[in-house]
Amino acid sequence: MVDERAMGDETIRLDVHRYHPERDQRPHIQSFDVPYHEDWVVLDALNHLKNEVDGTLTFRWSCRMGVCGSCGMMVNGEPKLTCATFLRDYWPQAIRVEPLANFPVERDLVNRIDDFMTKLSAVKPWLIPSKTKPSETGEFLQTPAQLASYKQFSMCINCLLCYAACPVVGLSPQFLGPAAIALAKRYNNDSRDAGRREREEVVNTHHGEWDCTFVGECSVVCPKDVDPAGAIQQMKLDSMLSWYRRWLTPWQGRG
Repeated sequence: MVDERAMGDETIRLDVHRYHPERDQRPHIQSFDVPYHEDWVVLDALNHLKNEVDGTLTFRWSCRMGVCGSCGMMVNGEPKLTCATFLRDYWPQAIRVEPLANFPVERDLVNRIDDFMTKLSAVKPWLIPSKTKPSETGEFLQTPAQLASYKQFSMCINCLLCYAACPVVGLSPQFLGPAAIALAKRYNNDSRDAGRREREEVVNTHHGEWDCTFVGECSVVCPKDVDPAGAIQQMKLDSMLSWYRRWLTPWQGRG
């Protein structure tokens, strides 16, 4: 027996956040009925609206595979990757789609992320070479254990769902935020890197790791199981140990 809903005979309502700064004084919600398909995700429904109903609807997306992180939005109040959020999980109820919380809105479902990019750059999320010589083959070889120490944190796709879920980001805009600190931890744990002290100057501050109150919502919404909340708590411990080492053995220099 064929499921009629899967054939698109049924519809589902999308309540979509709309805001065009050149014409709207304030944001508003516009409702659309879109075909319901069990294999459709929210991004499919938005693309249907864009292509068939209203070409002015504005949102970001790219890979449709949960890799690029660009299609993050609030779906019924929760930060989600819309390419991985199925209509069937909400049908027959309406779905409310809004831009990510805790970011300024550029237009419709598009956020401005300039502030995040500044914070991300501040933690130097790249390898800062050490003076250690490579192996005879010219490679900086790593053991499985060395790789495992940072691999989880390297899975971050900068989707910003953690920032939308974090209550501290909403209350303290200067907070570096979960993703930036987790990526700092990723490079600090890399045996090939020598930038720990440089990152500590940025992260070991009131608006860095110590601003986090460990609510943990950032880890709950992370689509890649990066566990930024855990990374931040580890960074706090690292900073304390580094401080004690510098105090007890100041002649060693490095924390």
